[in-house]
Amino acid sequence: MNTSSPETVACPTQRIEAFSDGVFAIAITLLILEIKVPHLHGDEAGQLGGALLRLWPSYVAYLLSFVMIGIYWANHHYIFRFYRRTNHLFNLLNAFFLMCIAFLPFPTAVLAEYIADPQAGHTAIRFYALGLLLPAVGWFAIWLYASTGYRLIDPRLSPSFVNSLTRQYLLSNLLYVIAVAASWWNGRVSLAICVGLTLLYLGPPKEPGYR
Repeated sequence: MNTSSPETVACPTQRIEAFSDGVFAIAITLLILEIKVPHLHGDEAGQLGGALLRLWPSYVAYLLSFVMIGIYWANHHYIFRFYRRTNHLFNLLNAFFLMCIAFLPFPTAVLAEYIADPQAGHTAIRFYALGLLLPAVGWFAIWLYASTGYRLIDPRLSPSFVNSLTRQYLLSNLLYVIAVAASWWNGRVSLAICVGLTLLYLGPPKEPGYR
């Protein structure tokens, strides 16, 4: 019988990285499937240009979510430079994070469908902000578990660098919580916070500091 605890069973990270790349690829591909070709009949055939322009909410939602998932993918590669090994609980936390990433195409489709609706628009934005909060929570949970006491990260990393990433990820979570809360008051402010966070993470990540 295997009596090893999740804390003691450790293995390299190659398999979890490969699996994560597959989930990212599927999630980012599913986004485009939510943009439907407009169906015109008879005399409407000459109005295809207008019909395509009316799909602007789908284009906006697609672009925002594509960039967001792409940023998570790039940062996933960046952060795994610092994870020296993995274990059972770490794998489960990463699976939760990937579940949140795979879920994102659904709130993206809801946002695209209802963002221009004066009645349902705020609810759609609130649901989308929540959809962005979930992977941020999963990401922070992975980092917090791995970095606490240098459990799974490179022991050569400087405490100041580790603490700076912890503060950065915590701040991101707080801002997404604010975005969700703001959606009850003003959907545009909520969406602006989400877009701002996306643009913020387009920049290069921190250079690692070592002891």
